[in-house]
Amino acid sequence: MTIALFLCVLFAAMTVGVPIAFALMLTALALMVQLDFFDAQLLAQNVQAGFDSFPLLAVPFFILAGELMNAGGLSRRIIELARVFVGHIQGGLGYVAIAAAVMLASMSGSAIADTAALATLLLPMMRKQHYPDGSSAGLIASGGIIAPIIPPSMPMVIYGVTTNTSISKLFLAGIVPGVLMAAALVLVWRRIAGRTALPVAEKASWTQRWHALAGSVWALMLPVIIIGGLRFGLFTPTEAAVVAAVYALLVATVVYRELRPAALYQVFVSAAKTTGVVMFLCGAATAASYMITLADLPGELARSFGPLLEHRILFMLVVAVFLLAVGMVMDLTPTILILGPVLAPLAARAGLDPVYFGFIFIFIGCLGLLTPPVGTVLNVVAGVGRLRMEPVVRGVLPFLAVYLALLLLMILFPPIVLAPLRWLGG
Repeated sequence: MTIALFLCVLFAAMTVGVPIAFALMLTALALMVQLDFFDAQLLAQNVQAGFDSFPLLAVPFFILAGELMNAGGLSRRIIELARVFVGHIQGGLGYVAIAAAVMLASMSGSAIADTAALATLLLPMMRKQHYPDGSSAGLIASGGIIAPIIPPSMPMVIYGVTTNTSISKLFLAGIVPGVLMAAALVLVWRRIAGRTALPVAEKASWTQRWHALAGSVWALMLPVIIIGGLRFGLFTPTEAAVVAAVYALLVATVVYRELRPAALYQVFVSAAKTTGVVMFLCGAATAASYMITLADLPGELARSFGPLLEHRILFMLVVAVFLLAVGMVMDLTPTILILGPVLAPLAARAGLDPVYFGFIFIFIGCLGLLTPPVGTVLNVVAGVGRLRMEPVVRGVLPFLAVYLALLLLMILFPPIVLAPLRWLGG
């Protein structure tokens, strides 16, 4: 009964266009009424407690770092560096997109910010060289979702805070799968480039390469500082976010001098607006989670999943299918905030490592960014490139298929995710 009430109120509110944060508040109110436990003050206290969290301070600073990178020229220099080194290969701009996606992912942790930067700079270049629009957009969208996988990652911060999972270990768990995602994109793009006979660009000289490398060295130092600092315990993930934002600000204003005071104000305003949305979501989700716990919804789910909890792989496959379906109609952050506290206890009862389950949860949520009708990243690419959604969806399907194969591989062989924690001292 509790599960049915929760789902009915949530999806009914979303269907009529209620913003997800307010829909979560309505589910909390509905559960309060069902339990005969209505208390407006308690509801307000839980909303406030949802964003009154030190680890969550990482979110606004990572958002600000991403905005500063795009406005201050760091993202553009990273893409240019990739272009001069691999742009001369057949279909070279596709490989540029993949290489740049990996490098940008190690700096911002935001799929939307990275996808927007890649699409803005690379789609016009691809179109000028007669690349197929659908495949180009599909590749850029698929590369964009590497951002929440390779550290630093805002979804991992939110998941870690929501489920009390180690954020540092989640960061380390994403390194190898992120590289595997890039390798999978290379394999698919190589086949597309060979089949469609994409043009070959002129090879850049070593002088051009040297200038591009020298111009981007300050940007390249950002992931080294973040990952190195986390690995050697110099700062926490929250402190890493502050370091990233301050470093990006200094490079953009002092070193590259591309960010003027007037533009800086707009960067802060944009970051503040995005932060406000995310934090209100966290507060509303905390209120809903509190009532979910009181109503023993995880216990009801555990009883429903009872037979599956004894078979880890089968449990993970069922959860994967469920999360893929949810990802088609819900964005990543709400999915984490709503389902993370519900499914994480079930995974613990099934004997799954919390870091492993958390990473798989986030990986599947990232795939939801590529699936219509919501498909946030698809909408970003289509909007920036002024493309219809149909060719973008067709273009992303080969890349989505190889990601699903990688997901199955990680479910069948958990060491792919967990082994790097031992290698890197996590």
